[in-house]
Amino acid sequence: MLKAKILFVGPCESGKTVLANFLTESSDITEYNPTQGVRILEFENPNVTSNNKGTGCEFELWDCGGDTKFESCWPALMKDAHGVVIIFNPDIPSHRKEIEMWYSCFVQQQLLQDTQCLLIAHHKPGSGGDKGKLSLSPPLNKLKLVHSNLEDDPEEIRMEFIKYLKSIINSMSESRDREEMSIIT
Repeated sequence: MLKAKILFVGPCESGKTVLANFLTESSDITEYNPTQGVRILEFENPNVTSNNKGTGCEFELWDCGGDTKFESCWPALMKDAHGVVIIFNPDIPSHRKEIEMWYSCFVQQQLLQDTQCLLIAHHKPGSGGDKGKLSLSPPLNKLKLVHSNLEDDPEEIRMEFIKYLKSIINSMSESRDREEMSIIT
């Protein structure tokens, strides 16, 4: 059975924990409580299997605290990660600048492919959720960007997240198949 490790990272108060709970169907959190270090959620998704073999997949979602005071822990969090989801609040201008640092640390320095990264512009309830074109500077503008609004359209982000999980599992399966072939040949 494949087990994928996905990191949820991004600035403080961007909605990482709320989204993590929603996407893993864990408990609802009503009040803001900053994540200290990391919170690990294990889940399976019946819609995601590896390579048409129907083999189930397990996921570990690492909900990482957004405070840079935890920076010394980041190398441990990043170890063996298969994917990184960068979550930010598009209504806070500083977040757009901050996500460049998150991308640099968690994607580029870890030599992950851009396909292993997903950007989520998370709109807080009552923010209006303006899904207008977000202008992000390179290299962020090459990443897949999805908007999340749990109030107006919760299923859209769930579907996008499932697509993302499928792509992570497919790349893991392909690399495992390549490894197996190299052993055989």
